[in-house]
Amino acid sequence: MALSDLFGDLHLFVRWMHVISGITWIGFLYFFNFVNVPLQAVLDDAGKKAVNAKLMPRALWWFRWGAMFTFIWGMILFTLVYMYTPGRGFGPSAVFLAEGGGISARAHWIMSGMLLATIMWFNVWFLIWPAQQKILGGKAEAGELPGLRRRAYLASRANTYLSAPMLFAMLAPSHFGAFDAPVWLLTVVVGCGLIAHAIMFSSKVGTSV
Repeated sequence: MALSDLFGDLHLFVRWMHVISGITWIGFLYFFNFVNVPLQAVLDDAGKKAVNAKLMPRALWWFRWGAMFTFIWGMILFTLVYMYTPGRGFGPSAVFLAEGGGISARAHWIMSGMLLATIMWFNVWFLIWPAQQKILGGKAEAGELPGLRRRAYLASRANTYLSAPMLFAMLAPSHFGAFDAPVWLLTVVVGCGLIAHAIMFSSKVGTSV
């Protein structure tokens, strides 16, 4: 019954917050890479000034804070599932440890996803956002702008490629079995291939054939 198990209710609430924050983050990541990048390529300087002044500050706010709250709720969720046992307290839980010792396949998958997600979070807050702050705030000199735009673009593209294997690794603990290097490598290759196809396809959407 709802509210009869406070730990279970807390777990559900934290998981929901993690998922909704992640949808916001990845949704804006895909918007920037699949919609905004092709759009910026066809806008002239006047168009960019008219569009970006209204669009980018708001979109980047949701983007960076989606990343931050996904990271925070994710760390809390990892603690609740893998590093806490009701009645026993903090420490590796039964789902973190494999039978006979060592780390379980489930924990391997989730920590692999967490590693990629942490890299993505770092890129947002320490590469993309600082560059965009300078660009949108008019604090960058003319000579700096190409480098700042390139840095933000490459970090955003890297995050887009990392997102597919990251999401697979996040879902794998509940829906997949063993963890091993060949499967993980295949996940990365297939995921990056799908993202590459989506990027190439996105530049053709809305154009005449």
